[in-house]
Amino acid sequence: MGNFNFIKTEIDGMFIVEPTVFGDDRGYFLETYHYEEFKKAGIDTVFVQDNQSKSKRGVLRGLHFQTKRPQGKLVRVIKGEVFDVGVDLRKNSPTFGKWVGAVLSDENKRQLYIPAGFAHGFLVLSDEAEFVYKCTDFYAPQNEGGIIYNDPDININWPISGDMEVLLSQKDRALPSLKSFQNI
Repeated sequence: MGNFNFIKTEIDGMFIVEPTVFGDDRGYFLETYHYEEFKKAGIDTVFVQDNQSKSKRGVLRGLHFQTKRPQGKLVRVIKGEVFDVGVDLRKNSPTFGKWVGAVLSDENKRQLYIPAGFAHGFLVLSDEAEFVYKCTDFYAPQNEGGIIYNDPDININWPISGDMEVLLSQKDRALPSLKSFQNI
């Protein structure tokens, strides 16, 4: 057995990745990525860019994608906790418009692999979260796309508690629906 447990999701190509954590009273060590092990699991891709963001509780980023040069992402949380979501936007996919979500945290050390052709978003559940992710293609602002986070056709079950204020950027508030995206 390798240093990762790859958990298949309901959507083909999307995985929850659990790294093996080696710890003792001094701390811990874990691999977050190993090309050969990911390739054996069916994730044969090269990452070309790493990103990091910090957000406070209630911040919801997404649902984002690139219309050309789509990015696959390997996402994880290094501080705090988020609910992370991938939505299948591959036009000929039997799971088009379906979503998978997972709680990622510094405690559980889980990662989510979201293939190219998906929209991605996350909601911060802790007071603060630091989020890092690897991308399979470079960010191209001229190709930015998005779908509103609360689209009724996707119907994501965001874990928004009664006392949580959802904080969206101006850009994310103005994102179109899935139906609008399909008509492009």
